[in-house]
Amino acid sequence: MAKARGGKGVGKAKGSNIIAFQGEPGANSDMACRAAFPYMTTLPCPTFETAMAAVQAGRGELAIIPVENSIAGRVADLHSLLPHTRLKIVAEHFQRVEHCLVALPGASLRTIRTVKSHVQALAQCRNFLKKHRFQPLVHADTAGAAREIAEIGDKSVGAIASSLAARIYNLKVLAKNIEDADHNTTRMLVFSREEAALDWRTVQCMTAFLFRVRSRPAALYKALGGFATNGVNIVKLESYLSGARFEQAQFYAEVEGHPEQRNVHLALEELEFFSEKDELKMLGSFPVNPFRRKGWEAPTRPGT
Repeated sequence: MAKARGGKGVGKAKGSNIIAFQGEPGANSDMACRAAFPYMTTLPCPTFETAMAAVQAGRGELAIIPVENSIAGRVADLHSLLPHTRLKIVAEHFQRVEHCLVALPGASLRTIRTVKSHVQALAQCRNFLKKHRFQPLVHADTAGAAREIAEIGDKSVGAIASSLAARIYNLKVLAKNIEDADHNTTRMLVFSREEAALDWRTVQCMTAFLFRVRSRPAALYKALGGFATNGVNIVKLESYLSGARFEQAQFYAEVEGHPEQRNVHLALEELEFFSEKDELKMLGSFPVNPFRRKGWEAPTRPGT
């Protein structure tokens, strides 16, 4: 396990002080752990499921999971796990992805012929690879690609990985920020066994939940109508077909506010009325990350 260094984090860790992530040491999710929770120890896991299972089993206090990227879009794997998890979303984190070309000490741009990395990283650095006429080679993981070239010892092979991976595996950074777009950012959600203790009167919040509407005309329109009439902004809404006949969709949503706010409470009540029985699952409320836009309105107290 890699030890995160000191600083001020997003929240206060308890118990084990361990945060789990998917990937090998030096992966972008490892960097996100260190940026958001620099006082915690990181726990590499092979899959999203094992990272979340580590928290559920008490081997970790938190898990950080990517959900979407500004270039690649939605990270779909997580959504198959959400209906079954007992964990709660307690925070969000936005990680700027800064790709580096790394290689063995003594290598240079002239010696490199092949570059390994995750398929998304290769796609996000297409212009750089084309400019230098490097042959891309798909690998399962960015940090794993860095580890592999360190083990192989071939100066003609490089990897697209993080600067952290270069330090961990004693590699040289040949070029920094080689990604084609300068807005390459991944949004991540932080999961815990316990719900976040939030005072919605002083903290700007978002709430995430899953629901499935009844299979009838205008069911979704009616279910979401309560958010419009109660002035609740829906920030995110995604659908996933489920069932053997693909006739009914499950939805993942994030809205501004907290369920204890009267307008959010009323909107959720109306959503539950038009949803299938027991198919509204609250995934947690969490503070709005400063990365998001400013200017939220003051919340309404219950009963006003």
